[in-house]
Amino acid sequence: MRGGRAASLVLLLLLAACSKEKRVLDADQPVTDPVGAQDPRTRQFQDNAYQVAQGGRYFAWYGCSNCHGNGAQEPLDLGDGRWRHGSTPDRVYAAIAGHGALGARILPEQRWQLAAYVEQLPTLDTAYRRRQDTDQVGEAQAGNWSGPIR
Repeated sequence: MRGGRAASLVLLLLLAACSKEKRVLDADQPVTDPVGAQDPRTRQFQDNAYQVAQGGRYFAWYGCSNCHGNGAQEPLDLGDGRWRHGSTPDRVYAAIAGHGALGARILPEQRWQLAAYVEQLPTLDTAYRRRQDTDQVGEAQAGNWSGPIR
């Protein structure tokens, strides 16, 4: 009996030690627009590599890189850091949301992710951006999506 209790105690301690790795899978992401440039939810996305990477995936998937990617014409290249709608998180989010019919179809969480990615574009190396675009060629994107394989 004593050995079983010791083993149970060790197992309990090991499980408690893993609590630092706990990941919340609840729907805790924003579903509303930012409330100004200092919205505290912005940091959930800007400081999270996963969220920024998802924004990069959506940037290619929605076809944003076709007009706003590497080598785009002057007013459209978002990598130069000169944006006509402003560069604060709420302005970038609003520019995405107000981008016609496409902007209206993008879910709020994806808009937050896109905004976090777009804000980092001026700091990304052009070779990294080119590689990212190349890596995603095989993924379904806005222009080549034909639905699930049957």
